[in-house]
Amino acid sequence: MATILAFANQKGGVAKTTSTLNVGVALREMHRRVLAIDLDPQANLTMCQGIDPDGLTRSTYDVLVHRTDIADVVVRCEIDIAPASIDLAGAELALSSAIGRERSLEKALMPIQHRYDYILIDTPPSLGLLTINAFTAARGVVVPVQCEYLSLRGLAQLERTLEMVRENLNPEAKIVGILPTMLDVRTIHGREAVDVLKESFGDLVFDTVVKKTIKFAEAPVKGRSILAYDPGGEAAETYRKLAKELLNEKPGEHEGRGAGEPLPAYGAHI
Repeated sequence: MATILAFANQKGGVAKTTSTLNVGVALREMHRRVLAIDLDPQANLTMCQGIDPDGLTRSTYDVLVHRTDIADVVVRCEIDIAPASIDLAGAELALSSAIGRERSLEKALMPIQHRYDYILIDTPPSLGLLTINAFTAARGVVVPVQCEYLSLRGLAQLERTLEMVRENLNPEAKIVGILPTMLDVRTIHGREAVDVLKESFGDLVFDTVVKKTIKFAEAPVKGRSILAYDPGGEAAETYRKLAKELLNEKPGEHEGRGAGEPLPAYGAHI
């Protein structure tokens, strides 16, 4: 069964989508079968793989609201993507009166969990019903945090939300790692923010730190991950390092496991 991880932070602009995609592609390079789910109405993850959200006939909105089989929504790119469209903005209202609305994504993933080693969920910058669905479905949460003091303050609110989810919906909903992102190595403030994170959260903070680089802005324009756009660059190596940290979370769990189906060529949509 797949390891399901949600990438979440109610603050926007913390490299959450960038991290979801590039961790997924790094895991794919290591022969893991990966599905990334775009649960953000802004559809940034979708566009980062060159998919036009306005041209979709089915998206994660249909999976959650109309109970469309998620396998019928998946598009094969560098990794498999369950894309989002602007319709997803209406999902919370559409689900508001549904029984078990917090478990809509969890139920949708059950039939396909055996097809993947990892399912990564990109959540919206809020702690609303879509994010709660991600927390309910996931076995852990990765929190990208921008290396600035004000970005650290939102972690307490996120943890309170996770505590409620643990008590009522999913006892496994916990932070499995905090990822420092967008570090400007030229500033003392950025380096101090990393130190504060490590002092406050200890081993929960990944050793990997994602530094600022213009490559992260350039890659989505080409519809590619940073690993495809600049495979030999420092940014790509950073996410390969992070993927190795995630694999070591449960030693031996994935050792010796190869990819199931042959890996698709880049851009081979289905």
